[in-house]
Amino acid sequence: MARMRVVFALLTLLTERAVCGGIDQIRLLGPQAVNLWRLEAERHAQLHAQDRAGLFVQQDGSEANYHDSSAGNNEDPALSELERKFPAHWFTQPLDHFSNASGETFGQRYWLNTRNYRPRPDAPVIVLDGGETSGLDRLPFLDTGIVEILTRATGGVGVVLEHRYYGRSIPVQNLTTDSLRWLNNAQSAADSANFMAHVKFPGIDEDLTAPGHPWIYYGGSYAGARAAHMKVLYPDLVFGAIASSGVTHASIENWEYMEIIRRAADPRCSEHLQSSIEIIDALLDVPITRTPLKALFGLAQLRHDEDFVSLLESPLGAWQGKVWDPEVGSTRWDEFCAALDKPFSPWTESDVIAYEEDTGLVVVTEKLSVPLPVYNYAQYIKKNYVSQCPPGSIEDCFGTFDDTKFQSTDLDQTWRLWVFQVCTEWGYFSTAPPPGHPRIVSRRLTLEYESKICKQAYPPGKHFVVPPLPNVTAVNVLGDYDIEADRLAIIDGEVDPWRPVTPHSEYARDRVDTILRPFKLIPNAVHHYDEYGRRNMSEEPPEIQLIHEEMIGFVVAWLEDWEAPKDASP
Repeated sequence: MARMRVVFALLTLLTERAVCGGIDQIRLLGPQAVNLWRLEAERHAQLHAQDRAGLFVQQDGSEANYHDSSAGNNEDPALSELERKFPAHWFTQPLDHFSNASGETFGQRYWLNTRNYRPRPDAPVIVLDGGETSGLDRLPFLDTGIVEILTRATGGVGVVLEHRYYGRSIPVQNLTTDSLRWLNNAQSAADSANFMAHVKFPGIDEDLTAPGHPWIYYGGSYAGARAAHMKVLYPDLVFGAIASSGVTHASIENWEYMEIIRRAADPRCSEHLQSSIEIIDALLDVPITRTPLKALFGLAQLRHDEDFVSLLESPLGAWQGKVWDPEVGSTRWDEFCAALDKPFSPWTESDVIAYEEDTGLVVVTEKLSVPLPVYNYAQYIKKNYVSQCPPGSIEDCFGTFDDTKFQSTDLDQTWRLWVFQVCTEWGYFSTAPPPGHPRIVSRRLTLEYESKICKQAYPPGKHFVVPPLPNVTAVNVLGDYDIEADRLAIIDGEVDPWRPVTPHSEYARDRVDTILRPFKLIPNAVHHYDEYGRRNMSEEPPEIQLIHEEMIGFVVAWLEDWEAPKDASP
């Protein structure tokens, strides 16, 4: 019977075409990323004017006060097609689940997909954790991605649940150190549990709360770790969970992120990067070549070498933006590699003295000659990063040693959210690998440099002090690499740069893949590739179609075993 249900579920998904959009927010690691966030925010100021105008403070616990001027108005031209299709709803949460003496509450935003819902006693709810970004960024997964795929296969209700402090689920009036003290693992997990146990979905007469109905909790990346944690922390509420690229191992340093890229990238591109970085580090060591080298990249005014090499690291984040669906994914990584390998072409006629084709050296000044890939690297940085900076403002744009740059606490400084979580519990500072190890980033990227933003951005408050280093034990005590439970699926990508901090890490033990405890590695996949989908699964690449079929298979099998608890509330 279970097998027949799986076959039927698959057939219903092989019909019409749809596209899943949205790319996971690249984590902000280190102070340079905040500079890039600021430049990007300024560049898109007009495009996102509506979002900024809608920033609001929730004044009290009344759900009527949670919405902004556009909420519930499907005729508002500022709303996207997906926002019209899936209107936002609100659920009241306590600010502090463990010591809420003041009784303060806030509204947590969520969205529903009921198009596949078949009312019945065992109807499931598939909830997707919004993670460290606005829940709006997850709506494509509600429409054509993994939530739609699983609800169509099971006749369930789909939900995207926005994470506290992100998007419009803002419980505070500013983002000071004290105001951020409720942004942690325990509080956010308690949010999800409270939601599952008490939500009343609009337009649905049935009580679908857990544990009276089976809930399947899905998350990708940070939210993937949360999905695994929810299964461990609240097993009576979470019937099943799927952790996709779930970063269940928190670590202070995460040099392995770049190591995955070095090993998985096209060998020629990886070779260009390794040799270029070695040469750049060596030239920075020599006073006579240090300034001309920075000038070649358009960064002569940048005072600190650490800021210089940190900016050079920035294009490597494009690897994580790769997605199997070309209508969703980024091509910036391939463009970057192509730029490093292109034939000689001067930036301007006076940019260099000569190009020696026989040696492959570009003579920049009488005192500086560099291999062609280094010169091409410089052109790429100037075109894609330096060009965004107003003339004469290089230090202001890319310098990170002025503490005041990181101390604005307005609600629009959304970079402060994930960085606070990094500084307090998660870590993942992207440093250089150990000495003697091959590398594609500068040896100047030390823990001291990458983590200094924690002191710069979060001075001690009256009620909370950011620890000297993140308390990663708060995360790892929940299972670390070995986290496991019945009906907890672990799904990772073979070439995901976050793989070293997932249960598929080379540091973790191998496991058997079973229906009850799925343990799957998607070939050639990067970051939570299974979260994206086409409504017509036959249009997906074979490895993505296979993982979706397997996910439907084990979720349907799980649901076959579900029984309503005898003491469940009516």
